[in-house]
Amino acid sequence: MIEKKTVCQIVDEWLDGKEYFLVEVSISPDDKILVEIDHKEGVWIEDCVELSRFIESKLNREEDDYELEVGSAGIGQPFKVLQQYCNHIGKEVEVLKKDGRKLCGVLKAADEQHFTVTIEKKVKPEGAKRPTLVQEDETFAYDEIKYTKYLISFK
Repeated sequence: MIEKKTVCQIVDEWLDGKEYFLVEVSISPDDKILVEIDHKEGVWIEDCVELSRFIESKLNREEDDYELEVGSAGIGQPFKVLQQYCNHIGKEVEVLKKDGRKLCGVLKAADEQHFTVTIEKKVKPEGAKRPTLVQEDETFAYDEIKYTKYLISFK
């Protein structure tokens, strides 16, 4: 069986000097290897092919029977690594909290422990007849959410 650590080292070698970053490597019990990469401006199919060939050149088909799939992190998929959060700062995201609340807003900041989203809320000021929209920053720890993903908008 091929080890995840081995595949990660091969991918890191290919990534060296490139603006791509590794999102995930998973290997199923029947040796199906899935490698997801991402880039701030999107992933080109030619680069997926190049990475796939690079990985195959480093693994031995005579010793291991495996299936390899190299692709990009899907646009509607939840973020898996900090770099995805950083690349989407200033863009609309959807956050699903573990308590089931879903929030939409603009990703403002992200670091290793937390990320901040600016959310619009309706607030009725004291003495006012109607509520007004106000922007409020909400900060989340990664362990208190189920997912964050880029919000695709057709406005």
